[in-house]
Amino acid sequence: MARYMDGGTLTAIGRPEEHGSAGHACSPRMRSLRMLFLDALLTTASLCAAMMLRFEGLPPARWQTAIIHGLPMLLLVRLGMLGGFGLHRWSFRGAGLSEAGRLVAANLVATIAFEALRSFFFFDRLPRAVVAIELLFTTALMGAHRFAPRLVRQWYLDRQRSRASGTQWALIVGAGSAGDLLLRDLLSTRYGPWHVVGFVDDDPAKHGTHLNGKPVLGPIDALPDLVRKHRVTQVLIAIPRLPSERIRRILDLCRDQGVRFKLIPASFVYLDQRITAAMLHDLSPEHLLPREAITFDREEARKLVTGRRILVTGGAGSIGSEIARQVAEHGPASLVLLDINENELYLLVRQLQERHPELPVSALVGDIRDLDRLMRVGREHAPQYVFHAAAHKHVPLMEDAPEEAIKNNVFGTLNVALMADACGVERFVLISTDKAVHPTSVMGASKRLAEMVIRDVAARSSTAFTAVRFGNVLGSAGSVVPIFKQQISRGGPVTVTHPDCTRYFMTIPEAVGLVVLAGLGGYGELCILDMGAPVRISELAENTISLAGLVPGRDIPIVYTGLRPGEKLEETLLSEEEERTQQVRNHIKVARGSAPPRDFQARLAQLERAARTGDVEAVIRVLRRLIPTYTPARQASPNHVKDEAPQPFDAR
Repeated sequence: MARYMDGGTLTAIGRPEEHGSAGHACSPRMRSLRMLFLDALLTTASLCAAMMLRFEGLPPARWQTAIIHGLPMLLLVRLGMLGGFGLHRWSFRGAGLSEAGRLVAANLVATIAFEALRSFFFFDRLPRAVVAIELLFTTALMGAHRFAPRLVRQWYLDRQRSRASGTQWALIVGAGSAGDLLLRDLLSTRYGPWHVVGFVDDDPAKHGTHLNGKPVLGPIDALPDLVRKHRVTQVLIAIPRLPSERIRRILDLCRDQGVRFKLIPASFVYLDQRITAAMLHDLSPEHLLPREAITFDREEARKLVTGRRILVTGGAGSIGSEIARQVAEHGPASLVLLDINENELYLLVRQLQERHPELPVSALVGDIRDLDRLMRVGREHAPQYVFHAAAHKHVPLMEDAPEEAIKNNVFGTLNVALMADACGVERFVLISTDKAVHPTSVMGASKRLAEMVIRDVAARSSTAFTAVRFGNVLGSAGSVVPIFKQQISRGGPVTVTHPDCTRYFMTIPEAVGLVVLAGLGGYGELCILDMGAPVRISELAENTISLAGLVPGRDIPIVYTGLRPGEKLEETLLSEEEERTQQVRNHIKVARGSAPPRDFQARLAQLERAARTGDVEAVIRVLRRLIPTYTPARQASPNHVKDEAPQPFDAR
């Protein structure tokens, strides 16, 4: 506690104004002398008061003589001990339990030393009751002198905050060490935004007790009643590493109260050293995953990446850019980013160059559908690892333009894979999706076909090819949470396709960790993160509204729009065949992908021609023959053209 107070948030400790009203004009030496002088007065007063209490008035003459003879030695010993324990240098705002303990110890040792010296020098003995009472009085008065200014100041600031306009009344969840440190920081701030009314904690032994003057009002389940009773607008979660199910429980309890939430996203060890209100973060949907976030071994990732030449396609996208940022942290020999989005690519490269000025970063504008361009990139930069994140990913848009999904997601992937094979790339990692399993959308089918493409190329290549399947990535561009937040900021409604719709979710750091470790670590040809149980989208919408301090259905309506073309109620991570081959390593499921059919090349040639000519019905028909589990949202017209004769596929 002392370390926190001396080196934590009370950064003003040691300023002259903390040590008295006249502190501006006093040197540290003068302040120490003044402190010892006051301690001498308090000791003298305590001894006289103890003697008068013992004799119920003015003591007899012999005991008055004993006081006169003993007082100088008592003062000498007591002031010497106070100086030896460093108690003449005092921070009125920074002292804590440790300093209180030192004060008691210094006075106790001084009393014992005084009695020993009195016996040695044969001074008149004071009554034992007087010695004991003097020790108690002196310790109490010195403690009051040292701690009362701080308590009065805290009381005054707390009253000011409670009466100030704009102050938000808050409850702290967790009456442990973290909650104690958080409250201390909040109480020390004159113009803080919160007035803390108390704590809630599930430990029954703490109920009815006080922490730094604030009561522990009850268990966490009492939050709704306490929020209403005390007009609370903020709930501050001060329990380190609180499990996500407990966070969801708190959110559910307060769903109808319209309160906002903040939490301390740090380890207990860190909190025990320092904590400020600035460390409080807004609660986000990432904290509500039905599992603990997975942290991958950074040292293992560093060993895989350091000194390697790396190419990232789709480098300006949400996943590609995060891969680039994480890879740059591990010291690659060079980093090449390829994307058609020149503006975002330019901004990303500038950011990387500012953070890593020693890293050779290349920004290349290019289209993965242009094989010649990719071959030139491969020959010029000779990448050892390729992360293929470029893709069209929006399901409804690809239902309207299936030929574009095929040209980009299938044949763009083929082009990058052919480049990797021709240029001797060591490892190729494809970013795929859970929508590739039993696909009902063109986008999902195109990604499943992309997995088959790289497996087909891998059969005759020295390059190691791996597909990594993602669930929905929280926070990525165009994903559901940013859309919900935009709708909430506009006043709603929040739109959800179906009340029973569920999805698997992962965070961006998890996605990148999966790509780097599974893709580069040689785990297998198909890798999926163990994402726990799927999340209901309607529940996610309600939680996102609650996190904004609003009440779902009252402040922000939720409207169910129906499943869009190509969407499913729930996703599957692995097919039945893949389920039979899965293994689990470090939260990563490893499976063997489905083998391409024997006429794969011929069917690809048909698909390429259909996509190039914009024949949507032919695209759907060939997709269904290549992927028997594909159930298209649209049904092919009976007037479709007949299958063309198989033709050798031309990769160009």
